Amino acid sequence: MKIKWRRRHIASTLAMFLAMVILAGCSQTTENSSANSTSSSSHATSSTVVEETSESIEMSTTSSSAPTIVPPYNLDTRVQDVMNDSTFADYGRLIFPADRQISDTLQLRDVGTILTWYNNVNADKTVEITNYLYEQAAKGEKIFFDIYSDEEKQQDPAKNNTGIFFFRGNPNEKVAVLNAGGGFSYVAAMHDSFPHALELSRQGYNAFALIYRPGAQTASEDLARAIVFIHENAEDLAVDVTDYSLWGGSAGARMSAWLGSNGTESYGEDSYPRPAAVVMQYTGLSQITGNEPPTYANVGTNDGIANYRTVENYISRIASQGADTEVEVFDGLNHGFGLGQGTVAEGWLDNAVSFWERNS
Repeated sequence: MKIKWRRRHIASTLAMFLAMVILAGCSQTTENSSANSTSSSSHATSSTVVEETSESIEMSTTSSSAPTIVPPYNLDTRVQDVMNDSTFADYGRLIFPADRQISDTLQLRDVGTILTWYNNVNADKTVEITNYLYEQAAKGEKIFFDIYSDEEKQQDPAKNNTGIFFFRGNPNEKVAVLNAGGGFSYVAAMHDSFPHALELSRQGYNAFALIYRPGAQTASEDLARAIVFIHENAEDLAVDVTDYSLWGGSAGARMSAWLGSNGTESYGEDSYPRPAAVVMQYTGLSQITGNEPPTYANVGTNDGIANYRTVENYISRIASQGADTEVEVFDGLNHGFGLGQGTVAEGWLDNAVSFWERNS
């Protein structure tokens, strides 16, 4: 078992890059050029999920000559204005917790006030993510996928508040499925999975952030369905599901651990490959099954919900069974620090990626 401790004196580094392209020139002749981009959709006939899903997957391409999209959101933007933006069609309401009461006056700068149990919520990251999602959707990219059919959602209306947000990396690169926490009462994706997904996509990985139903059992069922959906539609999604990973924070970490150990078949789906690695943050899960995959975990010493000694013990027991493990304990951090920007935990995601890669 590999244990790392990182203290507060480790300084964070920020880098900003500004690229400017100046176009100048004159010509006495006129040149006309045109570029056409096409989009195609393919329909999987052998997939149980696709057969049950009324809407087929449509992947879009965008023209390199498309006009620049100006990011519309800032710290003063109202959350309701993002959720109701027509650019997001009917899934905008799922960008923020569907199971939280959100005031009409709540601004992006104050999203942390509705994310119970979380700390170190970064308002600038919230603006960055909402603008990223807007830009992708405005370009015609499909960024949200239903995991249940219309018929299934009619039978269980709670399934209307489920789906996966797709943060694209490189075509045919590996997959990470991310699960935010929220005490199984809501989904804190804006802090606990969207930021991770965006960073992973920038590293080239294809990241999916799950929006699930409250409750441990239903949440795990939704994750199982999402895993099945991604596997069955890997070709259309242009992703490689080989050696995929499951990530989660708090309650989402429990979901990832359960699916990693028990498999999709334990939650009402057919059996699909288990992950190459599980990445867990700040969860007090202590039960092990003996089937745990390679597991990375991190937690803060001031976490009043997930005691760091419990996390260390959990990882130690997995390691004793022969699985690769790693745990990072961050001095002074509370529960729910997310990416940990500006804290001693900053950079942990890169360590988790390295752990995943060595187990792929």
